[in-house]
Amino acid sequence: MTAATVPAATIAPLAATPETLDALAALLVDVVAGGGSVGFMHPLPVAAARAFWERSLAAAARGERVVLGAYVDGALAATLTLLLDFPPNQPHRAELGKMMTAPAHRGRGLASALIVEAEALARRHGRDHLMLDTASDGGASALYERHGFRLAGEVPGFALKPHGGLTGTRYYYKRLD
Repeated sequence: MTAATVPAATIAPLAATPETLDALAALLVDVVAGGGSVGFMHPLPVAAARAFWERSLAAAARGERVVLGAYVDGALAATLTLLLDFPPNQPHRAELGKMMTAPAHRGRGLASALIVEAEALARRHGRDHLMLDTASDGGASALYERHGFRLAGEVPGFALKPHGGLTGTRYYYKRLD
């Protein structure tokens, strides 16, 4: 697979190396500390973040997902996971998960570039239906809608925010051409 490049950034699938695991763990801790609702509570211990990414990259090595990274000046600045492991009656779909951009790198188009690359990967894997969810409060709804995702529905009070309090979750889908 070839890496996609956007201005000042390189996007490529990630593999489990000590440096990559350290960078992913630091990114996850930073995003959660900043209020990012990605399934974890603040404060998130680095060891717990690293363990999550170890499991995720092990699943990627088995072909169950692809963990993409966006690098700026050689440093990991953002990530997005394309989930591919679904039941036999859903071979046509994939899911986007764990979209994270380091606060210092937001607004540079990294998330958009990751979405475009994930969609291309989904097509290469024979998937034509994408799903995702995002927090209702402070989530990335506008970003996903700009990329053609359609709101399927919202569940109020679905999850805790990283610093406490409930937020709803919005579910989105997109049919790929």
